[in-house]
Amino acid sequence: MPQLSESQNADASGTELDRRLQALIDGKTKPVGSLGRVEDLAMQIARLQGTLEPDTSSCGLTLFAGDHGMATAGVSAYPQTVTRQMLLNFLAGGAAANAFSDALGVSMQVVDAGVAGAPVEHPALLSRRIRGGTGNAIEGPAMSEDECSAALAAGELLGTEARQPVVAFGDMGIGNTAAASLVAAKLTGTDVADLTGRGTGLDDAGLERKRTLLKRAAARTAPQLEARDALREYAGFEIVMIAGAMLGAAGARRLVLVDGFICTAAANAALRIDPSIRNALVFAHRSAEGGHDRLLATLDAQPLLDLGLRLGEGTGALLAWPLVQAAGAFLRDMASFDSASVDGPA
Repeated sequence: MPQLSESQNADASGTELDRRLQALIDGKTKPVGSLGRVEDLAMQIARLQGTLEPDTSSCGLTLFAGDHGMATAGVSAYPQTVTRQMLLNFLAGGAAANAFSDALGVSMQVVDAGVAGAPVEHPALLSRRIRGGTGNAIEGPAMSEDECSAALAAGELLGTEARQPVVAFGDMGIGNTAAASLVAAKLTGTDVADLTGRGTGLDDAGLERKRTLLKRAAARTAPQLEARDALREYAGFEIVMIAGAMLGAAGARRLVLVDGFICTAAANAALRIDPSIRNALVFAHRSAEGGHDRLLATLDAQPLLDLGLRLGEGTGALLAWPLVQAAGAFLRDMASFDSASVDGPA
């Protein structure tokens, strides 16, 4: 594929790269700008990879599972045991993420980041356990500094070593919308109540209880924290590993499809650690989970899809994958006015 020189690749916003890509896009057999955001997406992928023929041949989903100590306090409509049960469901191929991955030709791997109870033994499971769930973040830090660093490093290595040019990350963990709300609140200085939604389907009384508990948790620390401190105090091991995986994948110039609220909170933390990864992030969809829209606005992020999803598991990222494939195909395969002998604008 046509490659740009090392000096042109050094800065993803380099004027020579932009000039060549824009000329290529505008020279396709279509009115200028008529493919809208697909053109923007094609430009982003090509700039990230430093080529005029971007590789969108494959995508891989890594799904991280972990438990949260505060789940036992009543922040979710489901018991903590569901995390483990769903982990086994993923491994058996029975979850929405499995069905979508199979339908869309996306490879999938499942990671135990810290599920409560004895370690799960399964040949297809990647064990990166830090320990069996975090501490109760309502009462104290979710994890130690060493545990947070270990989770970041484990995720970063998985992101770096991914084989596909496009990657997506998913989450599973009862209580993780509560953890994501707290992490997002501490990164942005926002009142946690404004970022708290129904999660797994809390009724009005359950939502009010969740907000009360999260306000108590938030009061333990300063209104705004550095990224590593916010993760250590409030995140789950799966959220920290997702942030690390985004850092690793972006560092290896892989396109990262960012899923819903939980993954966006992880992306926010990753961006605070290394703002240069922004050009690798594609925000896949706008979740129906309370707080996601506000967090996207904070990041000035325009998601590709808005389908009312709030499942997690990387499902929204998977549904955005065909758009990425189409954007790459547009840039690689669509004829130009010259090559097709079609008259351009008068």
